[in-house]
Amino acid sequence: MHCSFAELTTLRIGGTPAGVVACNTPDALRSVVSYLDANSQPLLVVGGGSNLVVGDGDEVRDLVVVWANADVEADQVDGTAEDTAKDTAEDDVQDIEIDPDTGVVRAFAGVTWDDLVEVTVAVGLGGLECLSGIPGSVGATPVQNVGAYGAEVSQTLKRVQLYDRSTGAVDWVEPDALDLGYRYSNLKFTNRAVVLAVEFQLSTDGLSVPLRFGELARRLGVDEKEAAKGPVRRPVAQVREAVLALRAGKGMVLNADDHDTWSAGSFFTNPIVTGAQARDAVIAAVREKCGSTEAESMPVYAAGVSAVADQSATDGSDGAGEPGDASDLAEQQRYKFSAAWLIERAGFSKGWHVPGNSAASLSTKHTLALTNRGSATSEDIVELARAVRAGVQEAFGVTLEPEPIWIGADI
Repeated sequence: MHCSFAELTTLRIGGTPAGVVACNTPDALRSVVSYLDANSQPLLVVGGGSNLVVGDGDEVRDLVVVWANADVEADQVDGTAEDTAKDTAEDDVQDIEIDPDTGVVRAFAGVTWDDLVEVTVAVGLGGLECLSGIPGSVGATPVQNVGAYGAEVSQTLKRVQLYDRSTGAVDWVEPDALDLGYRYSNLKFTNRAVVLAVEFQLSTDGLSVPLRFGELARRLGVDEKEAAKGPVRRPVAQVREAVLALRAGKGMVLNADDHDTWSAGSFFTNPIVTGAQARDAVIAAVREKCGSTEAESMPVYAAGVSAVADQSATDGSDGAGEPGDASDLAEQQRYKFSAAWLIERAGFSKGWHVPGNSAASLSTKHTLALTNRGSATSEDIVELARAVRAGVQEAFGVTLEPEPIWIGADI
């Protein structure tokens, strides 16, 4: 099949690849990737296309897209039964498999993520409800360690089925093998393996994960007295409904008629700095530009210690073979800031666009989403992203890092 990346991505930009092969089973996905690799054909595996910024140059035109999608009819690779996307295996994971007694859920990588969340909530399993409404496919969730409203995929991830492109092996791997972190895994930005299926371990008591995100907790009626007693949970259906409402209010639920949803979701990750000195430098910059009131109210969260400090705590060294002390560890404490908050205080309001170019703008509902207003190209999105990042850097000395994967384009 032939279509452009504008038809395959939620940002709705990008040129037309050499071809698109649709795969609707794990073995079809493996077979097609194997076939194309054997023939030295550049390829890109795409699911929901919700985390891609794609250009329109030669790099894009030379690609074959392997489209993991449970809802489409598979395409042939070369017309032979052996190498077509319709191939299946007896041990193929079906679209969605659920054991309501144990809470184990398994899904093909090409299943739409929110379809999986909806099904698990409907049968009373808890763990994915805070991730409702996130666009994209199941296969992308461990790659990105997708998270929202105080929850991350890593909290419920049990196993991931990977196809190793260098060895041809298909194996189920444990989460520890993926180096999962904030919006990160060792699969991201690499081509070493393709996710074929994902398995989750969910709770069977019908209750959500503990509500850690203030905005969501308040919407669900959690007051300070209840929160002080310990972790608060709510029925999964109730939490899903609240999350969908919050996301819709921020233009984060896909709607073809709403250009605020023509985006790649949260475009920048929340920046993290290491050490109290670096934290205080950001706070000082905010105070200088915005005043003491804003500086004192700025959201700052402890984000654990650096990998060096983790190793120091384990082996008693400071990472260079010498004993570490409490002050050394304190300086390895990491602090997370809100990217959206910094963007707004740097002078970029909702709906802002580069002067003279309104084809792309910040969402009118949420400053963390860069949106296509209907006719944007990759160049328009890049121009907007560079302007916002430069403005935050100049104002506060913080460099924002984009969350999407870039193909044939560069910030």
